[in-house]
Amino acid sequence: MPESDAFSSDVAFTPAVKAIQARKGSRDRYAQMEQGGGWRTEIDENLTAFLAGQDSMFLATATAEGQPYIQHRGGPKGFIRILDKNTLAFADYAGNRQYITQGNLSENSKANIFLMDYAHRRRVKIWGEARVVDDDPALLQSLMPRGYKARPEQAILFKISACDTNCPQHIPHKFDAADVAAALAVRDARIAELESELAIVKAGLSPPDGSS
Repeated sequence: MPESDAFSSDVAFTPAVKAIQARKGSRDRYAQMEQGGGWRTEIDENLTAFLAGQDSMFLATATAEGQPYIQHRGGPKGFIRILDKNTLAFADYAGNRQYITQGNLSENSKANIFLMDYAHRRRVKIWGEARVVDDDPALLQSLMPRGYKARPEQAILFKISACDTNCPQHIPHKFDAADVAAALAVRDARIAELESELAIVKAGLSPPDGSS
């Protein structure tokens, strides 16, 4: 967190934002949040568990002039690794070779990670600074998910300034296709088991052949 910030949330609550909060009546509530400790600045157990289940995220960067850009990044669950209590990292796979994110980070290190958990209707926003590491093969290899068929090109390290978890309001309830398929497989197996049991019961209740 920059030394000029009094609270961790100041990374997002700039003077302009606070002025609008005051005008619209929400500043007092957020001031209480600030006095109570504000947003998290380190990776705690809850964030660790949340990240372990994520297979998708959005990384926001901006040019030196402030033009924003958002890029999706994905991989197997847990592809976002924790290096220490303030640092996240992930392997950046070869793609369409536009290099917009890398270009933005070369002139403006400020970035944001946005994560959605539709199944549990949770969203996590992480502010910080990111940098590309393309000259450390050992680091890149350590970040590469085992068995994942993608070509790692570089690593991205993200230093956390603040982290906030939002309320579930307006988040649609969605489930991962693999999780749905697994649940349906369990259901179908149980149905087959019950049908088999029912067939045995019916056979036992049926009169012997030739009887009336």
